[in-house]
Amino acid sequence: MTVSWRQSDERRIARASAGFTLLELLIVLVIIGLLAGLVGPRLLERLDSSKVTTTETQIRELRTALDTLRLDIGRYPTTDEGLALLTNAPADPELRARWRGPYLEDALPNDAWGHPFNYSFLGTGNPPYALFSYGAEGRPAADGTNKGIGLLPKG
Repeated sequence: MTVSWRQSDERRIARASAGFTLLELLIVLVIIGLLAGLVGPRLLERLDSSKVTTTETQIRELRTALDTLRLDIGRYPTTDEGLALLTNAPADPELRARWRGPYLEDALPNDAWGHPFNYSFLGTGNPPYALFSYGAEGRPAADGTNKGIGLLPKG
């Protein structure tokens, strides 16, 4: 039985379009793995730096809101009042009459890692408060150093 050239071409085309071989799939997976190994760390590095930039921007916005609050009521919030005074009127009736808030469009934000901002009124300095984020850790470093982002407490 003789096979015409057309039938042999059809068989070759059918065999070629049947799918990928295991070797071809492995080569593609190795290439994807190499690309992920080269590009992945750079993307993660950019993600970390973007979170720092986001947190710095939020701190600038909170600082502006604190300055506006001070202009209205004549002082910055105490450590006990904290940043909540930006969104909630004070309990003191005299201060409540001068309070023109809320001073933020939305609720009080967390930093880019989901942790609340740290605020404490120091009473001296420019500004007379500390407003910062501890970053990804959400707490002081294990060695006791404060490597936070923002307006850090002195000393």
